Amino acid sequence: MTHPYFEKARHPRVLAHRGLVTAAGEDSGVWENSAAAFAAAHAAGAEYIETDCQVTADGDVVLFHDETLQRLTGDPRAVREVRTRELARIFADHGGLLTVADALSSFPTSRFNIDVKTAEAPDLIGPLLVDHTHRVLVTSFSDANRRAAIASTLRAGAALRPATSGGSRTIAALRSLSALRFSPARVLREIDALQIPERHSRLRILTPALLRAAHRHDVEVHVWTVNDADDMRRLAAFGVDGIVSDRADLALATLAG
Repeated sequence: MTHPYFEKARHPRVLAHRGLVTAAGEDSGVWENSAAAFAAAHAAGAEYIETDCQVTADGDVVLFHDETLQRLTGDPRAVREVRTRELARIFADHGGLLTVADALSSFPTSRFNIDVKTAEAPDLIGPLLVDHTHRVLVTSFSDANRRAAIASTLRAGAALRPATSGGSRTIAALRSLSALRFSPARVLREIDALQIPERHSRLRILTPALLRAAHRHDVEVHVWTVNDADDMRRLAAFGVDGIVSDRADLALATLAG
C-alpha cells in the first residue's frame, strides 16, 4: 500500500537538497537548511524538501546538517553545545534558523525528508511528527536512529507511521541480495524508499538488479545528489523514482512532463 507521502505528487520526485540555495545566487548569503532556502524551494515548485536534524544544548531539534558549526561559521563547537537562541542569532543574516516544529508549521503543504543525524534526536522528534506523518519521511545513515525515530513517533500517539528510507545497512543488504537474486522481502519490510548515491567511490550502488528488486516490493529509489541536467534525464530514463538535488529549480524544469 502506497504511503500518503507519495500520493498525488509528481513522478519522478524532485527533492530539494537542504532547500534551494544555488538559485538564489552564490553571494546571497543564504545558508542550506534555512527558512529562506526552504522558501526558495517552495517558490520554485518543489513538493519535497530534504533536510537534516541535530539537537541543541536546549534539547531543541533544529535543521542543521553538520555535527559542528565549523563548515558554515568557522566555529568548531558541536551543535549540541550551542543554545538555540545563539544558533538563531547566527542564522539571522543567513536565511533564518528553523526547528523541526517551525518547518512543519511554516510550510504546511511541503513534504519533508528528514535525516536524523544524531542518537539524541529520535526521542525528541517523535512528538513533533505526530500530526504530520502523512507528509514526513524519516531517514538516517543509521538504521538504529531511523527505527528509534519512528518508534518515538508511534509512542507519541501517531495513527500512521512516517514513511521511511533504509539506512546504510539496509542498502548494503539489498545490494548484496539483489546481486545474488535472493529475495529482499525481509530487508525491505516497512521500507518505503531507498535513497542512494549512484556510486560510492568505485562501487556502483545503483544497479538494474537493485532497482528491479526495490520495485518488486513497491519501494522507491531516489538518487542523490544530482545537479547536472543530463544526469537527471539519464537517471529518470533508467527508472529511478526521485532525484535529490541542490538545483531543485533545474530538476523541476528538466523533468517536467
